[in-house]
Amino acid sequence: MSEEAPLALVTAERGQLSLAAVNAAAAGAGLTPGLPLAEARALLPGVTTAPHEAEADAQAIARLAAWCGRYSPWTAPCSTAEGSGRGPGGGAGVLLDVSGCCHLFGGEAALLEDLQARLTDLGYTNRLAMADTIGAAWAMARFAASPAHPCVVVMPGSQRAAIACLPPAALRLPDAAVEVMDRLGLRRIEDLYALSPSVMTPRFGPLAARRLAQALGEEAEALSPRRPPPAHLLRRIFAEPISAPDDIARALDDLLPRLCRELALAGRGARQLDFTAYRSDGSFQSLSVGTSRASRDAKHLRRLFTEKLAQIDPGFGIEVMTLAAARSDPLGARQMNFPVPPPPQQQPPQQQKDAEEEAPAPAAVTAQPINSAAGAEDIPDLVDRLGSRLGLAAVRRPSPRESHLPERAFMLASVEGESGEEVQDEGWRKTPHPNLRPLRLLPRPEPVEAVSLLPDHPPARFRWRRMLHEVVQAEGPERLLGEWWQNDSILGNPAPNVLAGGDPIAGDAEPRDYFRVEDADGRRYWLYRSAGQWFLHGLFG
Repeated sequence: MSEEAPLALVTAERGQLSLAAVNAAAAGAGLTPGLPLAEARALLPGVTTAPHEAEADAQAIARLAAWCGRYSPWTAPCSTAEGSGRGPGGGAGVLLDVSGCCHLFGGEAALLEDLQARLTDLGYTNRLAMADTIGAAWAMARFAASPAHPCVVVMPGSQRAAIACLPPAALRLPDAAVEVMDRLGLRRIEDLYALSPSVMTPRFGPLAARRLAQALGEEAEALSPRRPPPAHLLRRIFAEPISAPDDIARALDDLLPRLCRELALAGRGARQLDFTAYRSDGSFQSLSVGTSRASRDAKHLRRLFTEKLAQIDPGFGIEVMTLAAARSDPLGARQMNFPVPPPPQQQPPQQQKDAEEEAPAPAAVTAQPINSAAGAEDIPDLVDRLGSRLGLAAVRRPSPRESHLPERAFMLASVEGESGEEVQDEGWRKTPHPNLRPLRLLPRPEPVEAVSLLPDHPPARFRWRRMLHEVVQAEGPERLLGEWWQNDSILGNPAPNVLAGGDPIAGDAEPRDYFRVEDADGRRYWLYRSAGQWFLHGLFG
């Protein structure tokens, strides 16, 4: 809004046009929010009007509340009608719970002064107050602060005396209740101190007694934040705005190990990290990385940020950075592997003999890795790196499914697990022994030409893809039947129950007799016979 010409925003309310907001010039001429437009034009014929966009205002206040996250993660727009600019308390507001944050900015007064200066630079006309209770802070900001003294700090325990001389409208009460109080001569909040709730409730409604108790701290009032605040959050405030990519990377390198140490003390590991940069122009940018399992390995987590960090646009400079573990799961201590020393270099016999004579014989110490499958530890790291590029939802892993039919015995599931203690996938332990199943399963069984000595015997030779294979060894048969519990006639579904490729899986499917065979070249195959025909279903090794 321009401060030179009177300007008012107009909204339709209760069948008439009224003022939703006015600038300083219009307010100086006697216009106030809620005044009918006809009366406003009578008082100030030259006032300029524009339609009020409530949704745009709400979005702007939500962005401002998010920007205030540089001071505290507990931020929320005012949710009362008075806080939306329609009451006597003035314009819309933002609530911050700065408990434990003031010392980062030099104290309560220094925090308010810094916030007030930044809001002024962003073009906001603002008044601020800090108190023990939400009600006292709301009242002091709107009815005690002034352009000459825009920042008010109420000392702990002094809210009763601080709000005593303010009007009852400072308690966030409806207009009807304030009007009744005015007719009864109750024009100051201290006039209500002597009245009990049993006296106030029948006359002014139940809200009056509750708001007074909340403002005085006699009844708790919780601040519902814009988003759930993370349990683990670190903040870095810069003396001067930074914009160089190397400076941003160094700030992250400073925050990440500290956050991992904090997670280690809490016995937890990060599942999602949020990195937020607050710029000097009042905007902010955020980056998020996720992990497939809980982790507090600073080096691994830093690699996930490497490619995304270039997306941060510092603009005119970054003043504050925060790093938060938005999601975390319990993570106990892990046993690390002992490093295996490299084998000694071979020396000529004469040099080796001379070295043994000169050096004393040390005690023999050997170390073996605790986990021989060391490569298994790299799989989650690979999944996280792929998830950082493609998104964890795009990364899939094979997961066992309760079915003894090979083509239905597994499915591709997301690597994003549920919150909670990390557990091993025990489903694979219930599957047949790996030696009984091929390493590679064909997408669809392929028909082969086979010859067997007897109908129930394994094949003596078979032709697959125009190649003839002589069978020298065979094991089997292993009979697999159709899944009778999936029979559609039992379920009352007339449609046939088939696989994606058209093979039946219901109870009326033909039995399969599987054989593990080895040809003369040492290759092993997995074949089965069904309804007198032979099929190749998988390859071993």
